[in-house]
Amino acid sequence: MADIVNLRMARKAKSRSRKEAEAEANRVRFGRPKAERLKTEREQERLARAHEGHRLTTPDEDA
Repeated sequence: MADIVNLRMARKAKSRSRKEAEAEANRVRFGRPKAERLKTEREQERLARAHEGHRLTTPDEDA
């Protein structure tokens, strides 16, 4: 015999799990402190400058 399921409770449980998954994704995306974000940004800028510094020609000369 099949189990009886309260549809209202099932909908609420599904909604809760979906919201929790979205919250986890947001924690990963936005959960870094400002100092850490700035440090990563500065590091990326430094690497980009170093990479550009090793070019043999400038972008203006390529055209």
